[in-house]
Amino acid sequence: MPTPLIYRNRPPALLPLFSKALIPKRMAPDAQPTIPELEACLLGVSTVNERLAEYSSVCGFGQHSSVPVTWPHILAFPLHLKLLTEPDFPLPLLGLVHLRNTITQHRPIGAGETLDLTVRLGNQQETARGIEFDLITEARSAGSLAWQEISTNLFRKPQPKDTTSGHKQASELQHFPQTLPIRAPEAIGRQYGAVSGDRNPIHLHALTARAFGFPRAIAHGMWSQAKILAELEQQEGWEGGAFTVSCQFKKPFFLPGEAILEWQAGQSGWDYQLLNSRGEAPHLTGRVDWL
Repeated sequence: MPTPLIYRNRPPALLPLFSKALIPKRMAPDAQPTIPELEACLLGVSTVNERLAEYSSVCGFGQHSSVPVTWPHILAFPLHLKLLTEPDFPLPLLGLVHLRNTITQHRPIGAGETLDLTVRLGNQQETARGIEFDLITEARSAGSLAWQEISTNLFRKPQPKDTTSGHKQASELQHFPQTLPIRAPEAIGRQYGAVSGDRNPIHLHALTARAFGFPRAIAHGMWSQAKILAELEQQEGWEGGAFTVSCQFKKPFFLPGEAILEWQAGQSGWDYQLLNSRGEAPHLTGRVDWL
């Protein structure tokens, strides 16, 4: 396993990493790339910086003595980008698809707390759609694990044409009793990009999104997830504290746009989904399990 990359107090700068991300990586159609066991650490980073308040505002979180459950993902984003732009990483960064995300908060993390962050690549799988792999992030405080995340990404491979299989029948959509409207203005991609560091062109403007095959810009998946959690934590019965929240990203949420948040509360956790404005197709689905 390669020697971990170590950063102290400050993460790697993003601008050079974005420049590296634009350099194309070419592979032969029959290539069988292997995801290397890369790792990066950021030691002694404060949970409070100049972007925390704006991030909370953009995502809709209230003011608390602890940081939003999704905030360590933002602190670790430069490490994610660093690993995905390393020369040994064989896949092109632009075009990777974020499929799933699971966060376990073992306890609330205080605003002003100091964390040690570790990110590593792992769990490569060959699937019918292409190559899946995980970005695994851990946040420790005084040596104790406080928070961890698994972000599963997909690199699509060209699919052979199959004229005999037809279309898969969509499963019947289940609806939940509690609902809230979610509005995403046209500028939310740029606003979230500014506070998260994630300036993927598909999220920023219709013009740049069209260059990648989208008719309009689409909301960041992790903005949608954060917005949902910000709304749910304000609802009666929300326990907070220690929990695992998982989600699967489905159809793009185009900007500007409106969606419907649905959820149902159970004894051991809450199920939720973000549907399109007609309530007929999910942008994402997920669940919160109390620990």
